[in-house]
Amino acid sequence: MATAIEFSNISKIYRLGMVSTGTLAHDLKRWWTMNIRHQEDPFLTIGETNDRSTKGESEYVWALKDIDFKVEQGDVVGIIGKNGAGKSTLLKILSKVTAPTTGTIRARGRIGSLLEVGTGFHPEMTGRENIYMNGAILGMKKDEISRKLDEIIDFSGCERYIDTPVKRYSSGMMVRLGFAVAAHLDPEILVVDEVLAVGDAEFQKKAIGKMQDVSHGEGRTVLFVSHNMDSIRQLCNNCILIENGSIIMNGETSDVILHYLEHNQKTLLDRYDTQCESKISANGIELLELKIVDKAKNDYNGIIRVTDRFGFYIRYKINQTVYKPDLSFLISTEKGEKVFHSVYRTDNYSDGEKTYIAWIPGNLLNSLNYMFTLGITTSNPVKIHINHSIRFTVSDDYNSPTRRSNYRDYFHGVVRPDIQWEESK
Repeated sequence: MATAIEFSNISKIYRLGMVSTGTLAHDLKRWWTMNIRHQEDPFLTIGETNDRSTKGESEYVWALKDIDFKVEQGDVVGIIGKNGAGKSTLLKILSKVTAPTTGTIRARGRIGSLLEVGTGFHPEMTGRENIYMNGAILGMKKDEISRKLDEIIDFSGCERYIDTPVKRYSSGMMVRLGFAVAAHLDPEILVVDEVLAVGDAEFQKKAIGKMQDVSHGEGRTVLFVSHNMDSIRQLCNNCILIENGSIIMNGETSDVILHYLEHNQKTLLDRYDTQCESKISANGIELLELKIVDKAKNDYNGIIRVTDRFGFYIRYKINQTVYKPDLSFLISTEKGEKVFHSVYRTDNYSDGEKTYIAWIPGNLLNSLNYMFTLGITTSNPVKIHINHSIRFTVSDDYNSPTRRSNYRDYFHGVVRPDIQWEESK
């Protein structure tokens, strides 16, 4: 299969603060060296890693450093990483929005970019007029836009307002129209930067469907940046993980996503407070401690995997026997989807500290981010409800009995029980 894109030793350095070197003589020397002699910037220092979370000593940072990889024709490659990792910079270099400091890119075919949806819209012009102007900015010819005009308007869902100035559009309508124009380009290589994270749920579904048509149905090469791992799983057959401007991993999408989630989850203790910082209390009941423990009842310091049995350790105190609290909890996804709810009557209402563990069986939860919300509730003699939440992540386990097959892709849904199958005769 032919190579569509080849990145060779791509690096990009930025100087923090002032853009110039500080003197006219140095600016002229830089221009002569880079533009006439086609050599590297003579004023570049070694520079520091582009870690936005730390304060550095150098005024130069490497947004990208020694990027080397190839993309085969027809591949759909996801690019993931934390904010500031260098993902958008890489796509901007490919789209020729900015030039690399070092290295070269070889690309076969026309490149279409969906980097900033709606860029170039004029507020005083109508939606129809902006379609023509925005299409021209993206490299489409007038007859090409006219041929696709009805399809673009229909896809955007803004037909009723298409002859209204876009200054009267909502932000969501602007996004719809901008994506509709960009999605109807006909390039051999499509560069997409986080555009599927915008708009309402219905439009996101339509946008993902369009991307699947472009990539799988029409066989175009696609580079896709997103923080939505579900979209990456659906669209991409290969994935690249970038951290601090360097490639950490390049391979199958499911493997790279798993590595990314585990790499950024150093320990579960970084995700929640083992001790409740302030004692949550209400009328004689105090929540003293809420944490996650492993099957040996030790603090969970590692990754919770699909196959792991783990528990939520709950320690609270009853200061007055008259209160008879019940325990309950709700597990939901980070998107707010309710997974299940459990209620437990303790029958232990004496004064003093109480400790319970709610055990979650292995092979129940899928590999997702979750929220555990605890409730300590009583209605005698008055209603009391103490609420406290912690977040946790379940990572995939390729030794799980749910993978007794050749299926290696992502499992859909919020639960993933080990279902017993039986061949019927």
